Amino acid sequence: MIETDKEEALARLTLIFPPALEDRVVELFLEQEPPLPGFTVLAAEGHGSDFARASIREQVRGRVARRLLIVVLPQARAEALIATLRSEIANPASAWWLEPVIAFGRLA
Repeated sequence: MIETDKEEALARLTLIFPPALEDRVVELFLEQEPPLPGFTVLAAEGHGSDFARASIREQVRGRVARRLLIVVLPQARAEALIATLRSEIANPASAWWLEPVIAFGRLA
């Protein structure tokens, strides 16, 4: 059953950002009260047509270094976290999106 109440509905927040912001982003996520249920940060590479802010190395390689953060949490809390990120880490090279989570659980 898919929840429709924004307070209860789970969402997957995906955040893409430059590696230079990783420590600050992780710090913000760890400072959340109540604590977040956990999140994952992965190294990634971005591809696209706009390399205006890319380093010479990234321009030559044709991709830019990025970090990918994934967290599943109630949608309302995700939206509040996005607002915090906007105020604390305004960065045009960062992007986010929310996706509904149909189900979530542990294998044990």
